[in-house]
Amino acid sequence: MRKQCALLKQAGVPFERQKVFALYYKGENIGTYFADIVVENKVILELKAVSEFHPAMEAQVINYLKLSQCEVGYLINFNKPRVEWRRFVRKRE
Repeated sequence: MRKQCALLKQAGVPFERQKVFALYYKGENIGTYFADIVVENKVILELKAVSEFHPAMEAQVINYLKLSQCEVGYLINFNKPRVEWRRFVRKRE
């Protein structure tokens, strides 16, 4: 993740690393999520180094989108010969 953050910083792209999103239920804080990188408060980047994506990873990005109100999220896997990624768009309610 350090390399990716360094590249964003060099490019002058505003981002936050390990951005915290609180999870509330009926007004009570019941947990906390930490998004790997949030770019310009609009795009969530969830970085992985795994053999393959799992449904739980996809659900994680979808939950981050709901909590953050960001429009787009990417699940990115760096553990392949070529970078693998999936794009998610938050459904408007």
